[in-house]
Amino acid sequence: MKQRQRGATFLGMVTILLILGAGLYAGLRLVPVYLEYTKVARALEQVRDEHSAIDTNPQMIRNSLERRWDVEDIQSVGWKEIEIKRTNDGYEVRAPYDVERPFVANVYLLVKFDKSVVIPQ
Repeated sequence: MKQRQRGATFLGMVTILLILGAGLYAGLRLVPVYLEYTKVARALEQVRDEHSAIDTNPQMIRNSLERRWDVEDIQSVGWKEIEIKRTNDGYEVRAPYDVERPFVANVYLLVKFDKSVVIPQ
């Protein structure tokens, strides 16, 4: 009498390993992107904290952003690309940007970020 074999086949194991490998590779490609986003968020929050106690203007905010960008070595978005808008509450400093990283051949991973802080008056 024949016994039925149970368990994963070789093809099933290869498929599972390919899926897990692709996920791990994507994660490795995206970790530096998210680490740089934390630098951008920290820089914006430090500028907010620095300027919340003083009477400020957009030029002073830009100067602070430039210094922070140099110290943090942020490459994905330039400090000149940061939007500074006057609102009723003070100044809104906003960093909307996209980051593309190659994945495999002509397939890219796209990550969209949008961080904003309000500097009160």
